[in-house]
Amino acid sequence: MELNEKLQELRKQKGLTQEELAELLFVSRTAISKWESGRGYPNIDSLKAIAKFFGVTVDELLSGDELLTIAEEDTKRKENHFRDLVFGLLDCSIAMFFFLPFFGQKVGAMIQEVSLLSLAEIAPYLRTAYFVVVIGIIAFGISTLALQNCCQVFWVKNKSKISLALNAVGALLFIIGSQPYAAAFLFIFLVIKVLMLVKWQ
Repeated sequence: MELNEKLQELRKQKGLTQEELAELLFVSRTAISKWESGRGYPNIDSLKAIAKFFGVTVDELLSGDELLTIAEEDTKRKENHFRDLVFGLLDCSIAMFFFLPFFGQKVGAMIQEVSLLSLAEIAPYLRTAYFVVVIGIIAFGISTLALQNCCQVFWVKNKSKISLALNAVGALLFIIGSQPYAAAFLFIFLVIKVLMLVKWQ
């Protein structure tokens, strides 16, 4: 008997609905439905909670193949969580551009190092573009951190690509605008992200 069938049987023996079981295990009803229909597996923590609630062992709930599948899914979930954390923190750290002297502006015959907030001696359209890109990267970083558990297909498939694209656009913009420090910083972040994606493909 597979996990989904065992879970259904145990739940029915207790006389519980999917919603009631979900409340007792502190998960969503959708999760219970997914597990019982065989469309997914609980993570290790949920599996332990299920075993404890029904007074059975994890081994009694799972076959060897299912245990391997759950372990693999759990590892992948943790890797994705860590990657999202790193991507989000890197993107949010771009906020330092507002306060640290990463930008150069010409003052007379000299180049003065200033923060983005103090950058005034450049074309207004270029300054606006810098602000838009930096704010966009920070906002996306905050979204990545806030939506780590989001399961929307579009978000899951594209969040890493969008983060890479924003970094690439920012680095290119700063290169075009002759801001080597800011460009180098974004380029380093871009390389870190690409290496992480390559490692965990």
